Amino acid sequence: MAMDGEEIERRIKAALPDAEVIMVDLAGDGDHWGARVTSAAFAGKSRVQQHKLVYAAIGPTVGGDLHALALQTFLPA
Repeated sequence: MAMDGEEIERRIKAALPDAEVIMVDLAGDGDHWGARVTSAAFAGKSRVQQHKLVYAAIGPTVGGDLHALALQTFLPA
């Protein structure tokens, strides 16, 4: 079963409470998601480290319940 976008957002916000998360269903199938995540927690971290923080928040479901996630990370303006 595919992972719901609201569940992905909930997990990200649980790990990064200040995060602003915008979810987009890229294929309309609930299985391929795009996420734009903005958080101060990304300060001083490389893009890879930022993405690892988000993937850790989502958990081991990437590749299983969550087939694909196109991730963009940003620092607050």
